[in-house]
Amino acid sequence: MRDNNTFRLAAFDMDGTLLMPNHQLGDKTLHTLRQLAARAVTLTFATGRHYLEMKQVLANIDIPGYLITGNGTRVHALDGTLLHASNLPEDSFRELVGHDWRTPASLHVFRDDGWFTHHDNPELLHAHAFSGFRYQVVELAKIPATGNSKVCFCAPHEVLAELVPVLESHFGNRLDFCFSAHDCLDVMPAGSNKGSALALLTDRLEIPLAECMAFGDAMNDREMLHSVGRGLVMGNALPLLREHAAQLEVIGHCKDQAVSHFLQHWLNYPDRPYSLESFSYE
Repeated sequence: MRDNNTFRLAAFDMDGTLLMPNHQLGDKTLHTLRQLAARAVTLTFATGRHYLEMKQVLANIDIPGYLITGNGTRVHALDGTLLHASNLPEDSFRELVGHDWRTPASLHVFRDDGWFTHHDNPELLHAHAFSGFRYQVVELAKIPATGNSKVCFCAPHEVLAELVPVLESHFGNRLDFCFSAHDCLDVMPAGSNKGSALALLTDRLEIPLAECMAFGDAMNDREMLHSVGRGLVMGNALPLLREHAAQLEVIGHCKDQAVSHFLQHWLNYPDRPYSLESFSYE
């Protein structure tokens, strides 16, 4: 593990990590993020959410940060400049939206101009109430085959678990699949993930990955957590991530703003070991 005093960049997942279960950023979390920025720690927000949504979120909270969105398919600089983009191959995208997968899961498409789906399900918007970001209902067959960063299937976990081997058998190594949430299965270009995107960004910033810390709770965080000097797993993490990241440190639950709790200890007592009971502040 890297010396506590040398971390220059912090990368944060959003859902289940920075965001509380009500999909809001807590006051303690916002206070801590501003403290990090004031100490010249580079903030990076790495999420499966869309860039358009995250751009608005950062504007609303007035905190500067690099953005890794669409699970690593897009990377944007502080000023909004696009630094990296990867898209689904055209033939694979046509198969994804054109094939009958015999599943009740709804299918969603991310493009630079928005979030598109064939199925109107207002319940999905609850997680986006704090930003106001919404999907557009369209005929999937009319979406251009170019410029699509990811596709995701949304359904109860048991439905998606049955779909995974079907997709893997059909596409082989042409695409990557991961659970970004219990009820969300993401399909990305092969090799696209938060870890590869963070490596690209840190190389550009000339910050070694060993001098970075990262926080996450789901399988789409796995590569990022393993790549940095200190990867921290949320106490509410998906069991599959806990299994695949058993050697990494576990902190508290997102409902308790555990990222803030950990970082307050790091900011105030960097030479002391961290524990869930080790620090508190009003």
